[in-house]
Amino acid sequence: MDGTETRQRRAGELGLRYTLSTGRLPRASEDGPLSVPESQRVSPKPLGTELSRETALSIGLQGKKLRGFSCELTRSPCGVFPETAFTLTCQITVPLLLSGLGMMTAGLLMNTIQHWPVFMEVKDLLTLVPPLVGLKGNLEMTLASRLSTAANTGQMDDPREQHGVISSNLALIQVQATVVGFLAPLAALLLGALSTGELDFEKVKLLCASSVITAFLAAFALGMLMVCIVIGARKLGVNPDNIATPIAASLGDLITLSILAFFSSFFYKHKAEQQSTSGLECSDTGTVSVSALGPAPYHPGSCLPPPIFNSMGDSQSSYSRYLTPLVCIGLMALTPVWVLIARKNPPIVKILKFGWFPIILAMVISSFGGLILNKTISKEQYKGMAIFTPIICGVGGNLVAIQTSRISTYLHMWSTPGVLPLWMKKFWPNPCSTFCTSEINSMSARVLLFLVIPGHLIFLYVIYLVEGHLVPNSKTFVVFYLLAGLIQVTILLYLAEVMVRLTWHQALDPDNHCIPYLTGLGDLLGTGLLALCFLISWLLSEAELDGILEPASGPP
Repeated sequence: MDGTETRQRRAGELGLRYTLSTGRLPRASEDGPLSVPESQRVSPKPLGTELSRETALSIGLQGKKLRGFSCELTRSPCGVFPETAFTLTCQITVPLLLSGLGMMTAGLLMNTIQHWPVFMEVKDLLTLVPPLVGLKGNLEMTLASRLSTAANTGQMDDPREQHGVISSNLALIQVQATVVGFLAPLAALLLGALSTGELDFEKVKLLCASSVITAFLAAFALGMLMVCIVIGARKLGVNPDNIATPIAASLGDLITLSILAFFSSFFYKHKAEQQSTSGLECSDTGTVSVSALGPAPYHPGSCLPPPIFNSMGDSQSSYSRYLTPLVCIGLMALTPVWVLIARKNPPIVKILKFGWFPIILAMVISSFGGLILNKTISKEQYKGMAIFTPIICGVGGNLVAIQTSRISTYLHMWSTPGVLPLWMKKFWPNPCSTFCTSEINSMSARVLLFLVIPGHLIFLYVIYLVEGHLVPNSKTFVVFYLLAGLIQVTILLYLAEVMVRLTWHQALDPDNHCIPYLTGLGDLLGTGLLALCFLISWLLSEAELDGILEPASGPP
């Protein structure tokens, strides 16, 4: 038809969320409105595991008059799988137990490495542990939540779209990991300097290099793991919201601590070699000691090696001196490459521009938890603190990340950013409505809360079997520990409901803005409540011991 203009648009461009018919509609006639034959009419279907994926709409215009249109619909499996409390419990329990095993292994590893020379001399490394371990909440759990939401809303069904979503998200977390890995040691050093009044430049180089390379490698490994889990979960018919974040935590703590321990020890040995080659001097007993004042002059008959050895030592010293700055500069130089890859996805560009504040603030919050750990871990009354810290922080972070991801997916499915559903209009809901109603998010909150006590009891039992002599074995400590875990998760689940509503009302994505805050608060709450448990248990045991000794030492 001459003068007829045909336009095609996807459903997302037209603001269409669902369509009610399949097949091709007849073109409009000039005589009257459209009529749909009986054979092409379909009845509405309830929300299940299938939603409209893509709609092509062709509009025929002649001049300014509508002469006809046609609609083609393609359907594919996407959307949230139907769930009950039983299926939700089954899907969460296994990943949570696996994550608990990973966190227990990380706790045992931390209990071992705290006695290594580098951790004994550079105490700020202990302050650095919670922010770096917390990156799994700031980056990997956020990545898992974004990918889960993308999978549930059908954005990863097409292979080309899937490749774009995955590559841009992986590039994004590499940028975030590099920047946060550089900022985290600065925050740790600042907090350490405020508490001790000392600042060593050599420690700055070691901490920055160790932190940046740890964040970079851990983000890459865990990011690839999250991609495989989300894609596999969708193919197996499991909601990735329920399993992706716990599995990220199961290996996140262990991988991050292992990389941090390895590279910090590596750089520490090179620092020692630098000092030994640049400052050798003789003692009266003929032994060689290290001097920080530089190389001593050579005298015949002395115990120092000849000058040719000193020149070799100087070259090795230069290599060791520039090793840590080169690591930082090399990894930072890759940042523009990751930015170019991430910019191919418009939603990721928005995160690159405006998503830094939650991550950096969460890192600062976690650093305060690290300061608590640094001040308590070496004291006798806090014996076993290193083992329990990854567990209580990890369990709280896992559960609140699951709930946040689920609420975010729910809002993405049923609403648009900036508009809350009618039943979620209150920014500060009644706590009873968060845990005690029949609504789907309230049901998941109850399930997650009921898993706290059994989960911690299982983890406690395994710890006592493996390292029972290193942890308190009193019933008082167990009771207070379980109570601390319950208080921590209750607060976090309620804050998750509040923060998701507030961020959604501001047209922000909860996947990117809520999880970092909540996992950072989980680290701070967990470390603080755990230190309080150890202190109360120690005070009660001391009071009980004094009560036993006083009658024994009194007059007969």
